[in-house]
Amino acid sequence: MGTDKALLPWPPREGLSKGTFLSAAIRSLELSTDFVIVVAGNNEGALAPVVYSIGGSIVTNPDPSRGQFSSLQVGLREVLNRGRDAAIITLVDRPPAIPATVQALRQAFEAAPQNVWAVVPEFSGKHGHPYVVGREMIERFLREPVTGNARDVEHRYKDHVQYLPVEDSAIALNINTPEDYSALQSRS
Repeated sequence: MGTDKALLPWPPREGLSKGTFLSAAIRSLELSTDFVIVVAGNNEGALAPVVYSIGGSIVTNPDPSRGQFSSLQVGLREVLNRGRDAAIITLVDRPPAIPATVQALRQAFEAAPQNVWAVVPEFSGKHGHPYVVGREMIERFLREPVTGNARDVEHRYKDHVQYLPVEDSAIALNINTPEDYSALQSRS
């Protein structure tokens, strides 16, 4: 992208931006969670003012060069350290889900049978973020090597995943390039 995706303006239309991808992600989660943890890498100094101004917490991946999955593991360990057995996980390079989507995911997870370890949103046949994981799936993520991949773990345990259809196209969008961001600007 050439810049820290977490700090891209949100919403992306000029003159309408009231925050960043990161602040919007935190706000989308805060109504459905007890607290929000952001995993930072070498960008902790740039992210901290945004995170703390909204009441979030930061943990730092001591070696972000190990990849995205290692950051997921750092965050999930912090969730467990804070005495929680479930988490709502999202990535910062996606537009935030609407709060109703996040709430629907949480409610579906809370109402799910015990053999459901995760609830993942689905829009037009595509799975996305945020998604909810319980202790069993958290443990599976933490047992993987840091070079692992969340999607592979999800697919390995797909019999324990509930896919929830939602009417929120943001769950399936991924912003990796300036062109992706420009396309998002055109949509909003």
